[in-house]
Amino acid sequence: MERKMQILWHDSLDSTNNEAARRIESLADLSVIAAVEQYSGRGQRGNVWHSSPGDNLTFSIVLKGNGSLAALPVTSQFDISRLSTLAVHGFLAKEGIDAKIKWPNDIYVGNRKICGMLIENSLSGAKISWSIIGIGLNLNQKDFPPQLMNPTSLTLLTGRRYSLESGLEDFCVIFSSLLPLLKDMEGRKKLDGMYSEHLYRRGEWHEFRDLRTEEVFRGKIDGVTKEGLLKAVTLAGQRKEFNFKEIGYII
Repeated sequence: MERKMQILWHDSLDSTNNEAARRIESLADLSVIAAVEQYSGRGQRGNVWHSSPGDNLTFSIVLKGNGSLAALPVTSQFDISRLSTLAVHGFLAKEGIDAKIKWPNDIYVGNRKICGMLIENSLSGAKISWSIIGIGLNLNQKDFPPQLMNPTSLTLLTGRRYSLESGLEDFCVIFSSLLPLLKDMEGRKKLDGMYSEHLYRRGEWHEFRDLRTEEVFRGKIDGVTKEGLLKAVTLAGQRKEFNFKEIGYII
């Protein structure tokens, strides 16, 4: 049975992740903080998330260690990324879009980015206290700042305009339907398989940059470890594993 998520809309916020963190003690498990305008959105690696006011979905989901994450080991934190990216993938598939998951948690259509995430976890010993899943999904934006190299949006892909409110409600239904997979090893194994199936550039030969050495190599992505490290194999047969900020995609 799908669990109901409580959506709390705001006209304007600096960042939905910031607001969720400020209110983390009072927010219930599966609360969703959403903003029509996010004027200081944050992306991965300290990047700024650009979003035209009123055009896109900018929201954060709160999961609690005494609720949805109660059965999730600290060593399986990356399954939160798997779950979240698969929910966006499912939302886009419902709209007829064949998207891919660019490790660790961006969503691409072709070679263009339609969604980014910032997932922040708080740990207490061997337990996860809470997770804040920040998602920026381009719905209706048509014009983007020139510094963004390869953005796209749902409306650019389909020609239709989308309601933020109904779009977020549809997403939450999909997210809730996947949430039970976090509860046991069998479910988490299924998440891993689904995530790997939709992984951007998996099994395809492309050029990458090893940011640890600045070496450019030709290789293919071979999956992701349980802990979230990206696995790749070079043309010469060498196997490599990469942590965040250690590999660059040459697009």
